[in-house]
Amino acid sequence: MKRRTAREKALQSLFQIDVTENEPKEAIENVLEEGPTDAFLEQLVYGVVEKKEEIDTLLRNNLEKWNLERLANVDRTILRIAVYEMKYVDEIPVKVSIDEAIELAKQFGDDSSSRFVNAILSKIKDSL
Repeated sequence: MKRRTAREKALQSLFQIDVTENEPKEAIENVLEEGPTDAFLEQLVYGVVEKKEEIDTLLRNNLEKWNLERLANVDRTILRIAVYEMKYVDEIPVKVSIDEAIELAKQFGDDSSSRFVNAILSKIKDSL
């Protein structure tokens, strides 16, 4: 599975966890529809779930005039994945994580999602 596909599946899994409170294993199985799993997909899903409090604190500290709970679920999930990658996945350059998050926002978010995601992640990049 390509990393971009793994990110899309991670977004779908984490969105499901956020909305329905499914367990990570169940959410991954649901999005894979009996297909083979992927190590990067699992790393993203389990990593974001495990580090969610730290990630959310970093996001809250960089959101101006917004609170995390008011963000669209898709945008919040994309931001969590990107921050996890930026902070905890050393082999991926920060710029790549930001670019991939912007692409996810264009694909799954609304018209302003990509600009919003870019702005927040750029601020976080400067603080890391």
